[in-house]
Amino acid sequence: MDVHRSRTVAAPVDDVWRIVRDPYHLPRWWPRTQRVEGVSSDGWTSVLVTDTGRSVRADYRVELTQAGQRRRWSQEVAGTAFEKLFREVVYEIALVPAQAGSTAVGLQVHQRPVGWARFGGMMLRRAARKQLDDALEGLAGLLEAEA
Repeated sequence: MDVHRSRTVAAPVDDVWRIVRDPYHLPRWWPRTQRVEGVSSDGWTSVLVTDTGRSVRADYRVELTQAGQRRRWSQEVAGTAFEKLFREVVYEIALVPAQAGSTAVGLQVHQRPVGWARFGGMMLRRAARKQLDDALEGLAGLLEAEA
């Protein structure tokens, strides 16, 4: 299942790239991210907070980086609580210069559900859309506040 969302952000590509390439910025714009740990060029761990206030760790691995253009990262689900829901989760962000020094930001998630989650396509798709919309809103708010 693939979900794609996009938004134009009132900031130049270089400013957007500075934020999206650095996992330490994730708590400032990515939904539910409380903090990040173990950041390296290969990946990081996000500590996420649930609706009930419980912390959940999610490990991510960088798959592709094209400076100023694209970044793809995947969640390591094997051996975690997430493997009950997904076989694979991959995110990608793409940046394209837009008019007047702004940036068109595309955000996509590819999820391969397992078990009963395969039958919840509509609910999974809705949750993924909300996550991506919230991330884009957070990114735009962060960058436009810095301007």
